Amino acid sequence: MAVVDSLTQALRREILDGERPAGERLVEQELCARYGVARHSLRAALRALAAEGLIRVEPNRGARVAELSPEDITGLYELRTALETEAARLALERHGRMPPPVHEALARLVEACEAEPFAWGPVNETHAGLHHAIVEAAQSPRIEAAHRALSAELRLFLNQLEPLWTRERMAAGHAALVAGLDREGPTVLREHLRESAAALLRDAGRMRSESTPARR
Repeated sequence: MAVVDSLTQALRREILDGERPAGERLVEQELCARYGVARHSLRAALRALAAEGLIRVEPNRGARVAELSPEDITGLYELRTALETEAARLALERHGRMPPPVHEALARLVEACEAEPFAWGPVNETHAGLHHAIVEAAQSPRIEAAHRALSAELRLFLNQLEPLWTRERMAAGHAALVAGLDREGPTVLREHLRESAAALLRDAGRMRSESTPARR
């Protein structure tokens, strides 16, 4: 099991860091050779990643890194908005403003955005950390558990958002989000989430239209 666990962790990191983009095919022969593992160990690792929602295994077609469809994006946005805006409301009700862990998480995100050499992996990790910090500030174990269950899909969401966002926009947008939460309340967070979901949906629509042959 140690081999399977190590392989699962390595592949998970490659996916979450964006080294393997959404839709990329995972070729068994290539991966076995690269990691020096038997095919049965690789397949066990792939099953574990499929259970997390990070990859999709199709009969007779193999495995691919999961790609969020427009329906996935919309559903994730709706559930995420319900959880995070209610968490923000409770956090503000209980603390009066966003507590220090949220501001510390924002500082880590800004630092990752400004780092040289730049890499999206740390940005995505600290971005997820900021949103988790907002949820944790609500002090609601049930909301926090429900939000953590979305972790894999949220990271896939961020990976697909990378080509559409700049690091400057990521840093400035989240600084404005935290300031806006303290000043205006949870409605700021709702708009923040809507904006990123809308960008992905526009891109998904563009990709779909480009892949559809023109009718004569």
